Amino acid sequence: MPNILICDDEKDIVNALKIYLSNPDYTLYEAYNGKEALDILTDHEIHLILLDIMMPVMDGMTAMAKIRETSNVPIIVLTAKSEDSDVILGLNVGADDYITKPFNPLEVTARVHSQLRRYLNFGGGTVSPEHYRNGGIELNDLTKEVTLDGDPVSLTPKEYEILKLLISYPDRVFSPKEIYSSVWKEKPFGTDNTVAVHIRHLREKLEINPAEPRYIIVVFGQGYKMRKI
Repeated sequence: MPNILICDDEKDIVNALKIYLSNPDYTLYEAYNGKEALDILTDHEIHLILLDIMMPVMDGMTAMAKIRETSNVPIIVLTAKSEDSDVILGLNVGADDYITKPFNPLEVTARVHSQLRRYLNFGGGTVSPEHYRNGGIELNDLTKEVTLDGDPVSLTPKEYEILKLLISYPDRVFSPKEIYSSVWKEKPFGTDNTVAVHIRHLREKLEINPAEPRYIIVVFGQGYKMRKI
């Protein structure tokens, strides 16, 4: 039975998340600052942490840095929409995902399920030259199979090739013309819209919330990239 730790200094938020995650298959623990979270981790085996950033006694960033010294337990950062810098810093420090306030209950449960499934079923894992992994996305170029958190994803040949290009070079930005040349093997001419349509379809298949993508990111004026998770 997965153990989930909810850490936020606002009791109303903790109570709301406990309601969203009310499930006989989960055991829920609660903490109200980073120090309390570390104490719980010392005494209990935790399989996922929902962690706020701004908290008294010990903030979320400090707690996360300490957790990452010894554990790869999934951490989902809780942040307000206006705190984009916190999201970026959190991902750099070691967060696996983030959820923005106010919470969408369906998004909370989906992201929690996604992280738990990947952590409990797959762990760290090793990757061969033909096997690409980024976050919950896995691409096996020998079998031409793609999975998301263990579930198969059906892609068209062009969608597959775009994903392979992006996942092969995480955090590298590709212009629409570069993507078109690589995937279509043709001279790029008026290709931006064609690539944009395929990127949109990829997001619909790979992102929990395509409007706020986690994996395939637009770099305005430059192109697209696969964010390294």
